[in-house]
Amino acid sequence: MNEASIKSAQQAAAVSPEAPEKDLAAGSKSATQVTPMMVQYLAIKQQHPGYLLFYRMGDFYELFFDDARTAAAILGITLTKRGKHLDEDIPMCGVPVRAADSYLERLIQSGRKVAICEQTEDPQEAKKRGPKALVRREIARLVTPGTLTEETLLDSRSHNYLAALGLASAGRDLALAWLDMSTGDFNVTSLEAASLEAELARLEPGELLIPDVLLDAPEFRRLWRQRQSMVTPLPRSRFDSDGGARRLKALFKVSALDGFGDFSRGELAACGALVDYVELTQVGRLPPLKPPKRQPTDSRLVMDAATRTNLELTATLKGSRKGSLVAIMDKTVTGAGARLLQQRLTSPLTSVDEIGARLDSVDFFVEAPDLRGQTREHLRQTPDMARALSRVQLNRGGPRDLAAIRDGLDQGGYLRRLLNDALASSSLAGIPAELAQAIDGLGCHGDLVDELRRALNPDLPLLARDGGFISPGYHAPLDEMRRLRDQSRQVIAGLQARYADQTAIKSVKVRHNNVLGYFVEVSQQYGDRLMSPPLSETFIHRQTMANAVRFTTVELGELDTKITRAADQALALEQELFGDLANRVLALRDDIMRAADALAVLDVSSALAELAAQQRYARPHVEASRRLHIKQGRHPVVDAALQAQGDIPFVANDCRLGPPREGDSDDALIWLVTGPNMAGKSTFLRQNALIVILAQMGSFVPAYEARIGIVDRLFSRVGAADDLAQGRSTFMVEMVETAAILNQASERSLVILDEVGRGTATFDGLSIAWAVVEHLHDANRCRTLFATHFHELTALTGKLTALANVTVRVKEWQGEVVFLHEVTAGSADRSYGIQVAKLAGLPANVTERAEQVLLRLEQDRRTNGPTATLDDLPLFSSMAQNPADEGRDKVSEIEHILADIHADDLSPRKALEIIYSLKAVMRD
Repeated sequence: MNEASIKSAQQAAAVSPEAPEKDLAAGSKSATQVTPMMVQYLAIKQQHPGYLLFYRMGDFYELFFDDARTAAAILGITLTKRGKHLDEDIPMCGVPVRAADSYLERLIQSGRKVAICEQTEDPQEAKKRGPKALVRREIARLVTPGTLTEETLLDSRSHNYLAALGLASAGRDLALAWLDMSTGDFNVTSLEAASLEAELARLEPGELLIPDVLLDAPEFRRLWRQRQSMVTPLPRSRFDSDGGARRLKALFKVSALDGFGDFSRGELAACGALVDYVELTQVGRLPPLKPPKRQPTDSRLVMDAATRTNLELTATLKGSRKGSLVAIMDKTVTGAGARLLQQRLTSPLTSVDEIGARLDSVDFFVEAPDLRGQTREHLRQTPDMARALSRVQLNRGGPRDLAAIRDGLDQGGYLRRLLNDALASSSLAGIPAELAQAIDGLGCHGDLVDELRRALNPDLPLLARDGGFISPGYHAPLDEMRRLRDQSRQVIAGLQARYADQTAIKSVKVRHNNVLGYFVEVSQQYGDRLMSPPLSETFIHRQTMANAVRFTTVELGELDTKITRAADQALALEQELFGDLANRVLALRDDIMRAADALAVLDVSSALAELAAQQRYARPHVEASRRLHIKQGRHPVVDAALQAQGDIPFVANDCRLGPPREGDSDDALIWLVTGPNMAGKSTFLRQNALIVILAQMGSFVPAYEARIGIVDRLFSRVGAADDLAQGRSTFMVEMVETAAILNQASERSLVILDEVGRGTATFDGLSIAWAVVEHLHDANRCRTLFATHFHELTALTGKLTALANVTVRVKEWQGEVVFLHEVTAGSADRSYGIQVAKLAGLPANVTERAEQVLLRLEQDRRTNGPTATLDDLPLFSSMAQNPADEGRDKVSEIEHILADIHADDLSPRKALEIIYSLKAVMRD
């Protein structure tokens, strides 16, 4: 609806201000009139442009006009028409309130936002104001991709971040803040514009808030187009740094923010915009947020979007979680633990001390397998307390959320006692600081656990409004109301038996519906008996149906009132008790959040220890040097896949990078890796990058031994694809990624490059690759693994002192190639591409012809020198283009030679020369 339509609707409403809600469905008003309900709908819709409006009508959320058309198409539900508006039928569709979550999930996944409009008073109360009074309705919540809290709408093993981009008034102070509404995690960092894409790739937020002034900023246009579904522009006024500071102070009830960190203006703007948006979408209510934690950019290993994609950290190149690094690493048994593991994997540390603390925790559980098993068993029984607490605080929780908090605290208490007892009674040499802090976070809250255990039934409904969740014996007044309700129902059963005897109708039934209440029902054939004296004095006729007749009695009417009142009072009292229990939980929300965090730490540490034990991982030695020494390293994903296929051994390889030192000639900053296709070069490159990531996230690594000098930035360009939407060819994408590496890599970086220059002409590509290697060696001075098929580059070892040649070995056996997957010193002299083509199934005549062409090229290259161009080679100037043409050319050349022979004049020497010429033609 546009503004003109809304205004005309509101003006037309003045014609009939008293129209009841049912007029919409009945279509009883003239086309020039609009019911008050439609005016209410249109006014609410006008206040929330861009949102699909779920308008509560009884047990359904209804959608009208364009919203109905859009939702019906996405959800695959029937689009109906109800009533008329401005001479046109009103499109309409609806979803049941009880099943709304499943529909919301599909709408959110399609990139839509939804405004939930609830009835804020009982329809019976509205009728007290008059028979045509309108039920009051208000927006209860705005549902957006970054503000989800429902268990059914979230992936329990992944964070769902809401992020905001802050911009100070000067325009140079850029900051990114992000929070997870379902857990309360709240972080912020300052960054340069060039780093924004990498940060978004790390976080993958569900929604990103940006100042509208940045929507058309040239440096961000491509990024916004790529992430169009997640970007929500807001007025610049919502990103005011002073306003952000005030919001944070009010939220955390402090007079100064110094205790949380020294925030820049951009950081305050971003944090304030997040808090403002959450309060807006939750209509005044806020989840239990932790104070914002400032994350310096140099505290994390930086990886750009291309590197994360190439290394398949959280998803494969096809977008599947199966086959990614996190999939084979994730041995966690709780949702909170899985989220923390993924957070650590995507944000490895750069502090030697912090990494060491995490490794100590993993080592503790590696050395105590029995304790690890017991810990993991208790963790398996631990629900997701953080998300349950968030729903309770947002008034969106139910009895099961209270039970989740109860069981989580209970298991936390067990784990606290288990770990303390194990330390007291064993030879374990103390507990690492990270685990000690986690144990302290598992403070005992036995009173709350006991209270919730006494209060809640074993079988719980999802929603408090369903009732029946308070245990018998917990609250005496509730028990009394339930007895009254249940005994009255027993009386109903007795009445039915008495009426059957009184009327001599065995099939008489006492039934109930929301319109008539309790009533007596008999089949059509017995209706006249009850309407005739003397039974008509007791049974009062109410309704005649096609197959039944309904009656009531004075006694039944009185009992109906009594039962209804008792049931309503029991349900209302249960709601009140739920509120009291929720308030008791919220009074301890900070302790509950600490306990949830502690359980996640225990889960991650014990899970990484389980991974290390199962896969034979070793503890890495992480240090402040620039070395990268890995002994018998393995690719974690490939290694696990081979084991799953029947314990096929992975060929482990060493890697030794670092500045050459006196007396240690084995080190080199750059390893130039050559070798045939399919030999494992890309696997070798990736596995060393993954080992660095695992080490710096605080995990053991797939190697016999590893010494990792801290890496500040990791770059991986392994393969490339075109970007047609941006008008970029494969080679252009390759060059853009390579340029980013050369412009950003520092001495502490690790660079993984595979086949630079292969996307263009041979000599252009060779020249580019040559220059790139020299730049990495002389300017960047970073540790680099550079795989190439340009064997000419191996000559650079004579010029570049910090470069070494290594190759992946193969073995030729009876014309076949055997890939050994072993990396050794030296260089390859060929790529075995034709052999790989045979393995791929190319037709035999194609590979045979390729071998002929290759042989001739190699002969001509030796003749004309390594610097010859293809045009210089006889193959391309005179050689036949296919076997048939080649044969004809040879015949012609032989005929030409024979035609010039004068046999009678030949000397023996001349005859011999002609014979040699003919043989040469046949050989070629």
